[in-house]
Amino acid sequence: MYAVIFKAVADKQDEHYSDTVAIMRDLAFKQYNCVDFYSVTEGDQEVAISYWHSEEDIKNWHKNTKHRVAQNLGREKWYKSYSVEVVEIIRKYHFANNE
Repeated sequence: MYAVIFKAVADKQDEHYSDTVAIMRDLAFKQYNCVDFYSVTEGDQEVAISYWHSEEDIKNWHKNTKHRVAQNLGREKWYKSYSVEVVEIIRKYHFANNE
């Protein structure tokens, strides 16, 4: 299992941004085997973590034409800066309090 950690400093995120995020998320799940996705924003800081079965799925997602357009818009309009980390998950723990 792999995770992609996207950390960004947001700039002007308009309605087009929200629409694009929804389309990209749907595309990642339906065509590139994304397993799960979480995003948190605090002030202008954003962190998004997506989970994938393989590094190959991540590479294919990164090459997608629509995703490339969204990446360019991110650099031009929506983010002041961002970083992306691809990590392999070695171990996973889980706790659930079922009271």
